[in-house]
Amino acid sequence: MTPELTALTLAALLQVVQFLLMAVPVNLKLGPAKTMSPRDPAQMGGAMIDQINPKTARLVRALNNHFEGLILFGIACIVITVSGQSTGLTAACAWIYLVARVAYVPAYYFGLVPWRSVIWAIGFGATTLILLAALL
Repeated sequence: MTPELTALTLAALLQVVQFLLMAVPVNLKLGPAKTMSPRDPAQMGGAMIDQINPKTARLVRALNNHFEGLILFGIACIVITVSGQSTGLTAACAWIYLVARVAYVPAYYFGLVPWRSVIWAIGFGATTLILLAALL
């Protein structure tokens, strides 16, 4: 397995961990009747995000953000691997993305401004470099 695919697999496992970090407190706060429902705001007494504490809401947003970032990172890793263009640069960028995503979760949870955005930009930049490396 290429380093990029290893980093992608670990990033997917990070997504699982993020889901658990978010789901446990949400379920404890709202209860299974709400979390197993269709989550229609009218039936839940408002939007789910408005019914949980701010830090747990940040975990929800961090999880959603990682879903978005993981799509682009996945494309980058697959393109590099399938095209046989894995290099030291692309491998380093893949690991930088993963480290940035790990750091992003506590940075978002604790509301570290502007560091959360800086960490996000580092991961996004690393993904962009992998994509550019595939074309050049």
